[in-house]
Amino acid sequence: MNYYLTLALLLWGYMSLWFVISLVKGRNDVADVAWGLGFVLLAWTSFFLSRTSGTRGILVGILVSVWGLRLAWHIHARNRGKAEDYRYMAWRLEWGKWFYARSYLQVYLLQGALLFLIALPVLIINRGGGGTFGFLGGCGVCVWLFGFIFESVGDAELARFAKDPRNRGKILQSGLWRYTRHPNYFGEVVQWWGIGLVALGVARSWVGMIGPLTITILILKISGIPMLEKKMAENPDFADYKRRTSGFVPWFPNI
Repeated sequence: MNYYLTLALLLWGYMSLWFVISLVKGRNDVADVAWGLGFVLLAWTSFFLSRTSGTRGILVGILVSVWGLRLAWHIHARNRGKAEDYRYMAWRLEWGKWFYARSYLQVYLLQGALLFLIALPVLIINRGGGGTFGFLGGCGVCVWLFGFIFESVGDAELARFAKDPRNRGKILQSGLWRYTRHPNYFGEVVQWWGIGLVALGVARSWVGMIGPLTITILILKISGIPMLEKKMAENPDFADYKRRTSGFVPWFPNI
């Protein structure tokens, strides 16, 4: 069977399984846990399917696994013992009798399609990962590492801030959050551009640029920052924080 079709069918089955899990648990935010794990699944399945990936494929598989497993655990720990995420609760009310059909199509299958697009540089590396791992590959790993540290530190700062009951109703404005309103999103995007650079050493690498472009547009314009800041705008302190702090790329605050 065709390499990409096999991976697409696997991903369809994977997302369908998570839809069933969401029905059992009665919450759609399990899709956020499925997100990172889905990349790990695609990375290693594509690696073993191709059998030509070599060192580059192993390296990228490790990078994706470190990112995906950390993200999945972070989201699971954040949601554990709490009510369903506010976004999914709103859709539950909005979709009414079409809730189950729209959940399957718009949460799980759509997320699966986006996951596949974002993972394209990994799939391309594993399809034709031969060749010399040169300067661009090294730069890509360094970029990925910078993004991973940025995202991990940002998530840790926010988790620590949220655990303190004295911070209830407040907005985190210290640490990395002093320089960007979304250090975790920035770090995630940077990581995928790093993997895109690693992919530039293989054939048809330009197609892999669809991946980092997709995650950038998704976070900046669609389901990442716009949805979160709509919620944050309900906080009276947000307007001043927004005025002073860069929206995405870290920069010195405007005091």
